[in-house]
Parts: sequence; structure tokens; C-alpha cells
Amino acid sequence: MPAFAAALELGAGIECDLRLTADDRIVVFHDADGRRMCGSPLQIGLSTLAGLDQLRVGAGPIPTLESVLEMVGGRVPLLLEVKVAGDIWRWTPALRRVLSGYRGPFGVMSFDPRLGRLLAIGWPAVRRGLVVGERLSPLKRRLAQWLASPDFLAVDRASLGRPWVARARRRMPVYSWTIRRPDERRQAGVQADALIWEADGRP
Repeated sequence: MPAFAAALELGAGIECDLRLTADDRIVVFHDADGRRMCGSPLQIGLSTLAGLDQLRVGAGPIPTLESVLEMVGGRVPLLLEVKVAGDIWRWTPALRRVLSGYRGPFGVMSFDPRLGRLLAIGWPAVRRGLVVGERLSPLKRRLAQWLASPDFLAVDRASLGRPWVARARRRMPVYSWTIRRPDERRQAGVQADALIWEADGRP
């Protein structure tokens, strides 16, 4: 939450990762369990929100998406990456429940193209993206784009300059992750439409 507060102070958009708890609450957390960030083996997807209350990220609990939305209040754009973990069918209703009343700009993206397809069917108004890693084969990449039917792509920085990225930009915006240095920003600023940055990648 302090990082999000700092982003608001800068007027910078916020990218964050989402996990679904066992009781269908959305929390802002990258990993599948609490080992790396909290020193606990608790599995996020197998625990209720109340069960996760014992974990701490810095001085506070794992934030819920609702708490982040309340803090941001539409002041900056949000880019929400869904981490699918055997719970694909539960995501669309969970996202709609939390986000349907939110008035600020946001997009929902995932490595899993099935999420894009389900959102296109169950919540077509939402802006949806497909996250594409560098190692994905051309065939799997084309299949993923067909299935997800995305409004934008978020591609690994190492993919910038590839012909398929240039072709994709003719059809939709292409974001690039993760920009960490000024030289990376200079390159990505030419080859992508929006940059997901941290540390010295700050503009």
C-alpha cells in the first residue's frame, strides 16, 4: 500500500497482481503462497481472507482489491494482472462484483488467454489484455491471441523489435514489461505504446 500511495503522489498508473482466495475474495498479491513475501507456506488460493489475516506485507495485511480501489479512487489508471491457479471459472463473477461500480480507468490482463475469452463473453465492456512472454512459441502465441481476443497486449521487453509485435501494434496498443533502466525506457518508448516500469525505469 505505501508503494501505491507513492505512485499516486507521482501521478503514475499502477500495475498490480491479483489472486483469488478460497472464499472468492480478490487480494493484491503476486505469489501463489506467502513464503517469499511473508515467511509463511500458506497457499493464497486455499485460504480464506480471514485465514490470510495473520500474514503481513511490511507492516500491514495483504491488501484486498477493494482497499486498493478505495485508496486510488480513480485518480490514476489501474492495470490488474490476474494470476489464474485452477480457479478460472470463478474469476469473472469475482471481478464484476468488485469492479463493476468502480468509476476510474482500469484494464484486466492475464497470461491465461481463457480469462480474456470468459471476460469477452461474461463482461464484454471491460478492457482486457493478454500478457505474452518471450518464450511462447509462435503457434501458441497466435492461438492465445485468437482465444483471448484482447484489446491490448502486454509483452516481455525482450520481444520488442520482433516483427509480430510491430504487426500487433497496427491492431491494438502494446504495453511492455518490465522496464527497469533508462536505456530500456529509451528503446521501449519507441517500440511500445505504454511502459510498465519500476526502479530506474521511471520516466
